Amino acid sequence: MIYIETGSSDVYYNFGLEYYFTVEKRLPDTVFLFWRTTPTLMVGKYQNVLEEINKPYADAHGIRIVRRMSGGGTIYTDPGGWQYTFIQHRETQQIEFHQYIAPVIDALEELGVHAEFNGRNDLTIDGKKFSGSAQYRMGDCLVHHGSLLFDTDIQQMVASTTVDSYKILSKSIKSVRDRVTNIAEHLPAPMDADAFKACMVRHIMQGSDRVYQLTPEDDRRIRELAAEKFNNWEAIYGADPKFNIERTGRFAGGKMQFKIDVRKGVIQSAAVYGDFFSTLDAESICVALTGCRYEREAVLQALLDHHIDGAVYRISAEEMRDLIVD
Repeated sequence: MIYIETGSSDVYYNFGLEYYFTVEKRLPDTVFLFWRTTPTLMVGKYQNVLEEINKPYADAHGIRIVRRMSGGGTIYTDPGGWQYTFIQHRETQQIEFHQYIAPVIDALEELGVHAEFNGRNDLTIDGKKFSGSAQYRMGDCLVHHGSLLFDTDIQQMVASTTVDSYKILSKSIKSVRDRVTNIAEHLPAPMDADAFKACMVRHIMQGSDRVYQLTPEDDRRIRELAAEKFNNWEAIYGADPKFNIERTGRFAGGKMQFKIDVRKGVIQSAAVYGDFFSTLDAESICVALTGCRYEREAVLQALLDHHIDGAVYRISAEEMRDLIVD
């Protein structure tokens, strides 16, 4: 096994590095990474981003959004947690977790924490989840990556993936608190996140000092891949499946109801109904929205560009935008 220190908490860079050593640069043995991120929401390959996250909360709190190359559900990561990756070139078409999860369990056991594999893709301590993992294959290369809750901000994890209602949020935090746990709560002696990383890497590498140092050429290409494959609108939202939304709002100027079809993050068609007053026909509003990215800034700009602001009595373009996109 060969360890690579990513030297970054930027999720796009780290996924770019993972992709680079999966597809473009093959090392002679299994590659092992142990890394963390700034506050981030990692959405699964087959998920609809806007249905999985609380985007207004994420935007307000500077939480990054990324789409993984693996399936599974959305996870929240932050500097209080760790991610790990195994990159192995071998011929197999099966998804198999135990081979990669076992070293993590063994390393935790040596730290005095008894963890168990639930048989699907989660690890638990006393029945509470602290780790999930996922896999994907590219060519003859299998990538297994997982997340470890060490001292993660559980409240922010819940808030960024649920509707931002205090009553629902407070219940959700309690519910999640009953089902998940941080590793730090179970260590026999206090340990900070960096010391935990050092111990885990040493245990999983079994004392081996095989390390690959990134070259300037590696770093340049990884940054290019980060931008091309992960840190752009198309990569994050363009893979969203088709979905329909229906939103109704009541304003000083009357009631408005929007029915919108979205595919790959772009509004394909729109209809508007209500008892509002307007100097334009409803079709003009629909035309303004059709072909627009389904995001707040793009929707507002489309309404402004088509002179919708001021055309609807006592309902501003900003209010329409807030109704259409959370």
